[in-house]
Amino acid sequence: MPNSVTDTELEQKLIDCRRQLHEHPELSFEEYETTKALRGWLNEAGVETLELPLETGVLAVIRGAKPGPVICLRTDIDALPIQEETGLPFASKVPGKMHACGHDFHTVSILGATLLLNERKAELEGTVKVIFQPAEENGGGALKVLETGVLDDVQAIFGMHDMPHLPTGTIGIKPGPLMAAVDKFTIDVEGIGTHAAAPEKGIDSIVVASHIITALQSIVARNVSPLNNAVISVTRLEAGNTWNVLPQTAQMEGTVRTFQEHVRDGIPAKMQRVVEGVAAGLGAKGTLHFTKLGPATINNEKLAEWSIGTAKASGLNVITPTPSTAGEDFAEYMKKIPGAFYFMGVSGTSGLHHPDLIIDEKAILPSAKFFANLAIAMVKKVRAL
Repeated sequence: MPNSVTDTELEQKLIDCRRQLHEHPELSFEEYETTKALRGWLNEAGVETLELPLETGVLAVIRGAKPGPVICLRTDIDALPIQEETGLPFASKVPGKMHACGHDFHTVSILGATLLLNERKAELEGTVKVIFQPAEENGGGALKVLETGVLDDVQAIFGMHDMPHLPTGTIGIKPGPLMAAVDKFTIDVEGIGTHAAAPEKGIDSIVVASHIITALQSIVARNVSPLNNAVISVTRLEAGNTWNVLPQTAQMEGTVRTFQEHVRDGIPAKMQRVVEGVAAGLGAKGTLHFTKLGPATINNEKLAEWSIGTAKASGLNVITPTPSTAGEDFAEYMKKIPGAFYFMGVSGTSGLHHPDLIIDEKAILPSAKFFANLAIAMVKKVRAL
């Protein structure tokens, strides 16, 4: 891309790139064509790419005219297994797959920031690595990137998620907790099966499961401080296969969302006590299987505060967002690298992961400019961390 490119030309370029990605969504760890397209766009613009020892994903680097810290911009590139229902002329051409979470928007926004930084190397007092990360949706991509060691020299990392309910031109910046830790559980209940006409001859696993579900809600209501945050949701209950038999077994599945690590650490034991105790009290056996997935996304206080000035100077309306109980594997980077994560307004027509989500493409260029400006500002500031 020539240095003389105008805002209008860059915006149209990024919109075209976004529509290409939107038409050809790829699921986690399957982003082969997306990776190929990104490499092509970066090479076309003369942007240096580094080896990333993963099958998908791209690592680019912008080396400033002056030495300084190394920071990173991160975006995610995978789509979801959702059938698109937007009716857009550039709707997904892949049955059952859609960019329903806005990762195509994330990708081209950071692509735009990369192209802008490549033209502004003279202003850059340090190095900016840009990771186009695979597999955010299944929660494994960030860990895979970290395992490669390509970000070992990074001193600060930045990323964002589109927020459909925020208007275009608005950015949410908040020090501290922003998105929740995500954990998963399965509960197995074993009773004694019997004919539905003679419940006294068995132990009804459905009744036991129902009591467990109700009792689990007491953990948040009575065992978590009201000054902290937690959600326990049972999302699946399966039992039985016919109308006149009380089943011997039942199985539940669900999720726990928390923001404070000590709250997160304490919940599994409390759940186990409820599951085993309620089941035993009703003559059944209850078994909890608890799996920790991604940690909470907690912004570095200084980086978040420093970002506000850059956002305002970039023409964005800065708000303090309400934290989200959704999860984001950007948090894995934050366990090792100070970072800041933002909510970017896109004036969406519906919520994330909806088959009819349409975002405002006018949000792309402002987002690209913000991240380019942010990188230039942050390489000067991270020395103070």
